[in-house]
Amino acid sequence: MFLLFVLYAFFASTFIIGREAVLAVPPMFFIGIRMVIAGILHIGFVRIFNKENFKFKKEDFFWFAGIVLFHIYLSYILEFISLQYLTGAKVSLLFNLSPFITALFAYFFFGELLSFKKWIGLLIGFLSFIPLLITQPVSTESITHNSYAEILLIISVTASCIGWIFMKRLISEHNHSYVFVNGVGMLLGGILSLGTSYFFETWPSITSLSHNVPFIRSLFLLILIGNIICYNLYGKLLHRYSATILSFFGCITPLFGVLFGWLWLGETVSPWFYVTALLASVGLYIFYQEDLKEGLLTK
Repeated sequence: MFLLFVLYAFFASTFIIGREAVLAVPPMFFIGIRMVIAGILHIGFVRIFNKENFKFKKEDFFWFAGIVLFHIYLSYILEFISLQYLTGAKVSLLFNLSPFITALFAYFFFGELLSFKKWIGLLIGFLSFIPLLITQPVSTESITHNSYAEILLIISVTASCIGWIFMKRLISEHNHSYVFVNGVGMLLGGILSLGTSYFFETWPSITSLSHNVPFIRSLFLLILIGNIICYNLYGKLLHRYSATILSFFGCITPLFGVLFGWLWLGETVSPWFYVTALLASVGLYIFYQEDLKEGLLTK
């Protein structure tokens, strides 16, 4: 179980480091640079060490396009834009909506039936976020910024869930390497992000970037932790634990987010954060209770 705590501690740290990154440089520019570098590393690894997985068929174009658009471009850009106005801890908490959103997609688009207990857990999970979302700062400008940021973040979480559907199809049915699919998505998504940034953001000069310690530090850490360690550790743990237990353990991410946000950036959260975290955890437990009874280590 130790590696599960390590995985979600790393995941939580990416939100805090991401918060530092967007305070240093424009978000779309940062995502573009980060994803292009990470994509080159992933594709290069496959090209050198797993040449048999270095393949791209025309019939897979639609699924790869979904990875680029949803799994990387929309998911990361909207998340990092929202990080300009929300704490890393709050962002990590709102990402706990992922299991519930994925379940709704599976129900409406794939006909996967949900038991009565799962519907109860789903309802509690969604309702648990209302106290946090309606508790806003006093400043009218802050209210506006926070509201838009929360909407963008929910869209980001939804895009991420859609992206995992494309990912599963490419890996399970089209027999593509997880590393290669991520590499293609990161490289092309990064290029698309840089293109968007060129028209909507002011790029910092190379000279200023070379002296921008928060940018360099966050870029290195997010590529190492987010793009390399987390992705690969998650894949490794899927061989030992079920997707259910991995999703369930995600509820500890906000707690690490609060701790790292306080230690790294001096962030604080309102009492409603803990209320939401507790209720969301209850909802997750009820939602996954039937699956957990089948055994923690089953795939």
